[in-house]
Amino acid sequence: MLTRLTIEDLAARFRRGEATPSQAAAAYLERIEALDGRVNAFLTVTRQAALGQAAEADARFTAGRPLSPLDGIPIALKDLLCTRGIRTTCGSRILETFVPPYDATVMARLRAAGAVLLGKLNMDEFAMGSSTEHSAFFPTRNPWDLDRVPGGSSGGSAAAAAADLAAATLGSDTGGSIRQPAAFCGTVGLKPTYGRVSRYGLIAFASSLDQIGPFAKTVADAALVLGVIAGADPRDSTSVDVPVPDYRAALEGGIAGLRVGIPAEYFIDGIDPEVEAAVKAAIEVLRGLGARPEAVSLPHTRYGLAAYYVIAPAEASSNLARYDGVKYGLRVPGGRDLIEMYGRTRAAGFGTEVKRRVMLGTYALSAGYYDAYYGKAQRVRTLVRRDFQEAFERVDVLAAPTTPGVAFTLGEKTDPLQMYLNDILTIPVNLAGLPGVSVPAGFTTSGLPIGLQLIGRAFDESTVLRAAHAYERATDWHLRKPTLEAPPR
Repeated sequence: MLTRLTIEDLAARFRRGEATPSQAAAAYLERIEALDGRVNAFLTVTRQAALGQAAEADARFTAGRPLSPLDGIPIALKDLLCTRGIRTTCGSRILETFVPPYDATVMARLRAAGAVLLGKLNMDEFAMGSSTEHSAFFPTRNPWDLDRVPGGSSGGSAAAAAADLAAATLGSDTGGSIRQPAAFCGTVGLKPTYGRVSRYGLIAFASSLDQIGPFAKTVADAALVLGVIAGADPRDSTSVDVPVPDYRAALEGGIAGLRVGIPAEYFIDGIDPEVEAAVKAAIEVLRGLGARPEAVSLPHTRYGLAAYYVIAPAEASSNLARYDGVKYGLRVPGGRDLIEMYGRTRAAGFGTEVKRRVMLGTYALSAGYYDAYYGKAQRVRTLVRRDFQEAFERVDVLAAPTTPGVAFTLGEKTDPLQMYLNDILTIPVNLAGLPGVSVPAGFTTSGLPIGLQLIGRAFDESTVLRAAHAYERATDWHLRKPTLEAPPR
């Protein structure tokens, strides 16, 4: 079954002539048609374009000239990455009919590598959420239990990867939006260092926090995708011009002697006992592979959530001011003047959670409150970053739970604060701009996935991925798949 294969296995079949990119694309499109009506991962399926791209890849393999390890590989993107000529909604009514005239840099790099685009994936509106229930169109469901959320905001990307609806997907991570849904859906999710991957063409939520990264079936597959999308970009002034290593080659060599920090602040009161037990068991697996776990402290972790929910909404308030009904997207007619047209358009186009965060951010930036809220939050951010710097003077990576709990039922968390607490263990990594990965690390007794989070130094994705790969090879959690078959017709 081609849709069960990893990128590496699928590419090997292409090279040996045992399968073609067209066959793989057709298999994925058939699976999407059969199953996505239950999962709701896709907002747009680009069937004809995908088959055309796959046919072009067929010709390259026939000629013995594949472009890259991703040539002919079927992928899908979170719907906040601009795609030339393909609707890009950001999960919002205000951009429901928006068709970009250009590709995001990551899309351009995937096209150049020969990847086949299957479509665009559902998300919390403007990436504001932890469950994908805040999509303006419909909620995505967790493939392990269709009554539960897949996490968010990249819930469509995580669900598609877990349900084998794409060989790999891209998401974005502002406060945990790759790692948290990866943990909920039992797949690999990588947040690179801030600046490692260009954000050009990413519809912004919080510009100092957003980062693009892959979901994949294995750590090796995530490493291959990162190798294609990483690197400096003159169109993004926040991308950093540092060498991009061969991430796939860096996975080998084992982790004997690797110093693994265990932050006490990440094993908090209220954590699900099954999550805590699974992560502690994972740490023992790392020890058995030759790693050296030791306790560390990140004392300002407790302030990370509060700082984030000042900084991120403030940046959202600024970024979302461009949606005014004038240049592109929704325009609601009937206003007496420009101001009323703005108000009508935004009232109709933005959902409740987006309005909440814009109002929070506008308040935090307003005269008389800037220093008390935004300025103080930025100072706290510096303290969080320093905690990590001090820890990495003693250790090479940090190991912790990705989330304090597992996937919850749809509609369960109606209190915004309870929803925000889902990201309490992922947010500090974004504040510090560090790389982090979530890998499958077990299941609850009720069959729900649990994630292990590994965190590294800035631009040291290689070490993070090597540790994750070593753990993955020593366990079989990533081999388990949700039972999700098409209902009888």
